[in-house]
Amino acid sequence: MLPMPAACWLCQMPLNLAHHGVCSVCLRPLLRQYPACPRCGLASGHSSRPCGRCLLRPPPWQHLLAVTPWQPPLKILVNRLKFYRATAQAVMLARLILLRWLDAHRNNGLLRPDLLLCVPLHSRRAWHRGYNQLDDMAQCLAHWTRCPYDRRGLMRIRKGKIQHRLNALARRRNLRGAFRVMAEVSGRHIALLDDVVTTGSTVAEISRILLAAGAASVQIWCLCRTL
Repeated sequence: MLPMPAACWLCQMPLNLAHHGVCSVCLRPLLRQYPACPRCGLASGHSSRPCGRCLLRPPPWQHLLAVTPWQPPLKILVNRLKFYRATAQAVMLARLILLRWLDAHRNNGLLRPDLLLCVPLHSRRAWHRGYNQLDDMAQCLAHWTRCPYDRRGLMRIRKGKIQHRLNALARRRNLRGAFRVMAEVSGRHIALLDDVVTTGSTVAEISRILLAAGAASVQIWCLCRTL
């Protein structure tokens, strides 16, 4: 019996390379450049230099890389992975980040990181969920970029409330003292992986403690940025 061909996650057309997950037709709009500030990832008239917000009050990280804004179809795929255990999508979603990073690396001189970390779940929440979607993606990205990945490099030491249920001020308060750096980051360029950056409170708090621990720079890699 002939095996059934793999289908594109978006249009359901057959794929020649199953691990790509998305066909070339659906991939093209996902990787289309959108006008965003390279520092904060928010909407901007110039994609090659920091926006006015970042010139006045720059975030603690040095670069934010997002595949698309928080909108369909990627929004739907991220929700499936995060809340409905569609773990088979992890490789395909990691590949989207890889392609976006390769473009920034080749065309804009974005540094290759020395260490890849991901935003950690509290151990109790990870046990309840049963998996960590960021860990699966990080392992793929580490292999493709030949960048070391330390899954225990960051630890969440205080559970706190679920971030997406809080407003911006409550998010910042909820994260104070919530994370601890376990990896050796001194003098190293760090890539911090998250699935969605909304207000930026989580990645900002982690960036601050990484830089305080001696990291040379922090770049944020995510699938979606809420504009």
